[in-house]
Amino acid sequence: MQQNSIFYVLIAWFIIFGIAKLTKLDKRGFEIKPYSLTYKNKDVQMLLSRILGRTERATRIFSNTSVVLGFIMMGAGFWYLISNLSNFFVKPASFAEMTILIPGVTIQSSANILYFLLAVPIVLVMHEGAHGIVATLEKIKIKTGGFAVFIALFAGFVEPDEEEFAKAKKISRLRVIGAGATSNVIFSFVIAGLLLFNPSFALIMPDGIRNILYTEPLGVPVISVEPGSGAEKAGMQKDDIITQINGVHIGLPQDFAKVDLKPGDTATVTVTRNGQTLQLPVLVTPSKTDPTKGMLGIMRAALPSYQPVVPYYIHWSPEVFMFLLWLWMLSFFIGIFNMLPLPILDGGKFIHSIIEKKMSDRALKGTMLSLYVVTFLLFGLNIGLSAFKSGFITI
Repeated sequence: MQQNSIFYVLIAWFIIFGIAKLTKLDKRGFEIKPYSLTYKNKDVQMLLSRILGRTERATRIFSNTSVVLGFIMMGAGFWYLISNLSNFFVKPASFAEMTILIPGVTIQSSANILYFLLAVPIVLVMHEGAHGIVATLEKIKIKTGGFAVFIALFAGFVEPDEEEFAKAKKISRLRVIGAGATSNVIFSFVIAGLLLFNPSFALIMPDGIRNILYTEPLGVPVISVEPGSGAEKAGMQKDDIITQINGVHIGLPQDFAKVDLKPGDTATVTVTRNGQTLQLPVLVTPSKTDPTKGMLGIMRAALPSYQPVVPYYIHWSPEVFMFLLWLWMLSFFIGIFNMLPLPILDGGKFIHSIIEKKMSDRALKGTMLSLYVVTFLLFGLNIGLSAFKSGFITI
């Protein structure tokens, strides 16, 4: 799948394009092109007004909060890009590789492509819906709303009336602009609240946060099971958490060194699977690198699985957990990075609305261009140095 992922994505697009043509979606408000499928609805204002009618008080609080969070998210985005860039030269081990998520190019696993395609529309609906509801609250007319699909990339949009938006008060425009990213970040915290109680979520958290939210490690997760091995024959599965081997507690990967595995012996391996504790008799086979040493026939994680501080577990299935993980990741990072001052992002409009009318048009254009250049360089250097350090990053 990894070598042919682009090919499969293109095939999927041609199928969608063919269905759109055969069902004559162009007569139902869709605009069909060989590379895109766009839908616009002029009645979206009515739907937004209905939602606002039931949530006006909460929306008003949310809209005011979005202005404050807009500044915070922009600052957080700059802080991350600058500090991560600094780490590349000062603390290389702490440098976090960045990649742009493109199905078939940087996302090559079929499962990850599916999770991405399922999560992105949800994130976009929340983002654009928040723009539209706050615009309605501020008495700014919405002309159209809809979505577009560009082969495997999604875009959602809510188009306010340009004249009404330009004439609106500055604070009203800032509320509308900041609402999209704010809705994404708030939603990401809701998803994180669900994921926190799953031990696997600890593996991707920074040490400082992990130490606050989790206590002792539960054990070491199994990444994969070798076909034909003793582990496979004993029924061990991917994502099992090993907690004991022959009575020796396994909390960290280095605890495996405490166990003396001899080829031909049967090891009693205790694992946790979906909240249940199982004891599996695993035939120890000779190691491929040293026949005098034994192995179970598994690949284990480099980090342990942790126990949440709150004594409550949500044992999502691996598929649900990965979907929620993608939903959390996309919601958070789209929200944060969307507030960076770039021409196509909300951050550019946010800054433009703040400083316009405080300087001449020429000075305004020069200031915005300078901001765009600095932001683009920070973003580009983070991605470029990631490729320099780790090559072409794919997931």
